[in-house]
Amino acid sequence: MAQAMTKYQLDHFRDKVKRELDPMIEQQELLVRQYVSQATDTASKKLAKKIGAQSVIDKLKEAEQYLAEAQATAKTFFKKKATNETLKGKLDYQFASNDKDERINVALCEGQIREWASELAQQEIEKRPEGKKLSQLKQVKRVALDTIMEAHAPADLIASLDKVLQASVGIGWNNKAPQINA
Repeated sequence: MAQAMTKYQLDHFRDKVKRELDPMIEQQELLVRQYVSQATDTASKKLAKKIGAQSVIDKLKEAEQYLAEAQATAKTFFKKKATNETLKGKLDYQFASNDKDERINVALCEGQIREWASELAQQEIEKRPEGKKLSQLKQVKRVALDTIMEAHAPADLIASLDKVLQASVGIGWNNKAPQINA
């Protein structure tokens, strides 16, 4: 009868799967992020126009510019009118308060559009070869971890993991250490 695997053996197998597959997954995620970023930039402009947000954002941007000009004018006006030390001492310049004012502004609107566009871009990237490869690598990792948890004996597990990794990503379970040149 085959002996059951210890927790330490299971941990070793899980850690080795992660050591082998995580670098490949991370590399593919970086590649995918590059495409998502580019697609998000393009999609956010198209989405803003498509849903009619661009005209709202443009109006808001114009109003913010007008407000900034009016604030600068007011600041200059009150500075000039404070001609003596008493008036200067009583002058309050707290136009931009430190409290969290929840006003809707252009940056908030553009951020919302970008967030929505990023989700759409992510869905599109999953259809590209880079996205498909990332999905496949994550699936290989899931299958390998499931294989570990469902195995009964280390020898059977090693053969199963070797088969899974060899067939999917072309690496064997028993990798030999490289020879060190003196």
